[in-house]
Amino acid sequence: MERVHATASDAELARLRAKIGQKVTISEPPYLTEVTRDSIRHWAHATGDRNPLFIDDAYARASRHGTLIAPPCQLYAFSRISIGYRGGLPGVHSFFAGSHWRWHEAVRVGERIEPEVTFKDLVELPSRFAGRMFKQISLIRFLNGEGRELAQADSWGMRVERVAARDKGKYKQLEPAPPYTREQLEQVARLYAQEHCRGREPLYFEDVALGASVPSIVRGPYTATIAVAFEQAWGGLYIKAHGYWFDYLRRHPAAGIANPYNIPEPPEAVHWDSALARSVGVPEAYDYGPERVAWVATMLTNWIGDDGFLSELYCEVRRFNLIGDLTYCRGTVVSKQARDDVSGSVKLEVECADQRGETTAGGWAVVVLPRRAHASRDPQQQPRR
Repeated sequence: MERVHATASDAELARLRAKIGQKVTISEPPYLTEVTRDSIRHWAHATGDRNPLFIDDAYARASRHGTLIAPPCQLYAFSRISIGYRGGLPGVHSFFAGSHWRWHEAVRVGERIEPEVTFKDLVELPSRFAGRMFKQISLIRFLNGEGRELAQADSWGMRVERVAARDKGKYKQLEPAPPYTREQLEQVARLYAQEHCRGREPLYFEDVALGASVPSIVRGPYTATIAVAFEQAWGGLYIKAHGYWFDYLRRHPAAGIANPYNIPEPPEAVHWDSALARSVGVPEAYDYGPERVAWVATMLTNWIGDDGFLSELYCEVRRFNLIGDLTYCRGTVVSKQARDDVSGSVKLEVECADQRGETTAGGWAVVVLPRRAHASRDPQQQPRR
């Protein structure tokens, strides 16, 4: 099967822009509809999150939540287009490029999640490596079974013309990681062993200093197995087998990318098949962008402990994270604001950097922390969002 690499025609762009502001629905059912202990555990294991609020029933029952709660970014798994509606422009390559999360409350086990997606905008951007490039943005509202909004996110993807991206070699300067030595892998293991979740020990607003660094975490080195683990937790958009896949191809013939056997593979295969990744201009298979957003969230929830709340996270995915790459997640406090006598908010710059020293994702976050003076008067009252 010969793969057709389409371009973004003016007629197709006009058709797509006419949908801006409309609610988006797809025929595919969501991967998850309810927050369960199993789904939380799968997400935590896939993203390396060891916070006992997510995986230890007894611990979570004794917390202020009274039950297990979901890792913040697990909400990605409740809509197949939670990473942004990428419809239109058939055959034009797409990849996730970022999210701006706003959480209103912790998401508890047992909640039914009913996302609502609105196509928000299509913005053409200058491109040095593709023919034409567009940022396609969606607003996703995550409602519970009673219609209450638990969180919302703007998510966006990039649309680039495939042949131009491949031929101009945007990512040729990215050299795949060389084989790791035993000593290097032992160092990675030590970094994992040093990762600390604050847990019940409160982090007070007054104790956070401007310019302070958040304890960093490491993720990887990235492998195809990690991609598969994330697929098990997230569900993806195109992961289908046998007749289900060929039924989908009949409806969306441009979705398949021919593998070396001329068998159509889903676009997501670029995350575990390096030959397919090279066909779209990337030197190796690469991670799912939402993984890095989730890793940053883990670093922050580790740091703020059980009494803190992750309120906002804006994260742009700026470069590919290739198989073999090691990711260091970091954060720095840039501002503080006392909200009342109960809580204060702290803003941080956050980034993911690889073993080359290149920033592969970055942005900012806001966390809400308890005030020390109030806690001494009323230890039962928790900070409000």
